[in-house]
Amino acid sequence: MIQSMTGYGKSVLQLPSKKISIEVKSLNSKNLDLNTRMPSMYREKELAIRKLIASKLQRGKIDFSLYVEMTGEETSTQINKTVVRQYIKQLREVVDGDETELLKMAIRLPDAIMTERDDIDEDEWTEIAKVIDNSLEKIEEYRLDEGQALEQEFRARVNNISNVLEAIIAMDPERIDGVRERLNKGIADIKEKVDENRFEQELVYYIEKFDITEEKVRLKNHLDYFEKALKSEDSNGKKLAFISQEMGREINTIGSKSNHAPMQKLVVQMKDELEKIKEQLLNVL
Repeated sequence: MIQSMTGYGKSVLQLPSKKISIEVKSLNSKNLDLNTRMPSMYREKELAIRKLIASKLQRGKIDFSLYVEMTGEETSTQINKTVVRQYIKQLREVVDGDETELLKMAIRLPDAIMTERDDIDEDEWTEIAKVIDNSLEKIEEYRLDEGQALEQEFRARVNNISNVLEAIIAMDPERIDGVRERLNKGIADIKEKVDENRFEQELVYYIEKFDITEEKVRLKNHLDYFEKALKSEDSNGKKLAFISQEMGREINTIGSKSNHAPMQKLVVQMKDELEKIKEQLLNVL
């Protein structure tokens, strides 16, 4: 079953003194492009988080965010009183002002606020890891839902191409007869006597250049293979993209060989359907 690379997952964990929010967003990309945002105290876990995301989501432009909102009385941020006092003392030498105004200026200066870096509590991290897993499960479900919609569209497009191909197959004998008729008429118009055997040989050679039997067979096989790949348990957008390129190769060859306006119109229809398939394949994992 195919998966989309577009997805979103969010989970929230309420701890006694803080609320942890995990968000994972994904868009299409040729490779894995992972960006992470988290407080510095959790940076030591970043490598493990990256490995987990890579194993689960595989490919895409992925944004991972870990937000912390303090809900209790505990805080690791404190005023650096010694530094603030020194700032106020120096400010008095430069400007006149009351204590409140000087404090407002001092508190904005470097190192006036200090944050104590706490070690990660392993029990707390175990709970956070579960929430991260839950967010990744949600984004995988989102990708699967998007993938089902894409699969339905692909099947419809492939079916349209297959129907047009059947129309081309039905039209082909008429096209070849038309080529033969035009050649015979051309010989008649110049009123030249020709060797019938030699003419027949040349006619066969000329018609063979316009023969699209192999292209019709290969295109039909590619369409069947595309349908089979859609049923695969694994989502493989790169494989589907390669098959679509081969489909395009056969369609283009049919168009260049057709030399028949009604058939070329049908080829344009197939190209249009194929382009829509290629556009959507950019979103497939």
